[in-house]
Amino acid sequence: MIPAATTPAHPHILLVEDDEVIREATRMALERYGFPVTTAADGLEGLEAFHAVRPDLLLLDVMLPLLDGVGLCRRIREESQLPILMMSARTDPVDVVSGLEAGADDYVVKPFESAVLVARIRTVLRRIRVVPATDAPPAPAAPSADAPPAPPAAHAPLPPDAAVPAPSTAVRTFDGLLVDTDSMEVRVDGRLVPLTPTELRLLLEFTAAPGIVLERSTLLERVWDYEWGADTRVVDVHVQRLRAKIGSGRIETVRGFGYKLRRPA
Repeated sequence: MIPAATTPAHPHILLVEDDEVIREATRMALERYGFPVTTAADGLEGLEAFHAVRPDLLLLDVMLPLLDGVGLCRRIREESQLPILMMSARTDPVDVVSGLEAGADDYVVKPFESAVLVARIRTVLRRIRVVPATDAPPAPAAPSADAPPAPPAAHAPLPPDAAVPAPSTAVRTFDGLLVDTDSMEVRVDGRLVPLTPTELRLLLEFTAAPGIVLERSTLLERVWDYEWGADTRVVDVHVQRLRAKIGSGRIETVRGFGYKLRRPA
């Protein structure tokens, strides 16, 4: 099962930023919007705080002392699929792509308005809601001492002309790739493949329309909730990450248009 199932009413944010002025201003802005915030001033402190508080979202700067943001993102991705939003004062393509390749879900360029940052955070958090809870369902309450014993469950036989239930449409299979849209499990040749919520949303779009070309702008709108011309490199890097997990030949690039999931031969 893919981790990070539900979002609490007030998601806890871990903010890792070495500039004290930016760190405190961002913390106060997020708290005004109702987010509990834990802060850290460098990458190693951020890693320690991650293990201590287990936040719901990680907001970190790219340029950090001791352990930079890309390294911290990569370390956390080894053990968690929580949403990660990177902040950068630079718009260098290498800087942006490095953060996304390390496992970030999205990025925001500094300086930014607090309302813009909060909108981006809420968008990233909404993606987790496609993933069901991994906890076992609660056990039924124990009957009281005065309650009468429950009658045995009835198991009436099906009538001879009863219709056979149709196979579940929740399972999508494509030549060794299996996507269960109920449990949100993804398997390749029987092996469970862990995906981030963003990668899972992206795969669901492809498997819902096999063989159909999906433009980058369409994927930005459906997966990232962007209705304006956002950076399409976000799509390209996530497709690259998804290919590495499910097989490079499953998602085909259609130059000048976008991507499509190859139909089984």
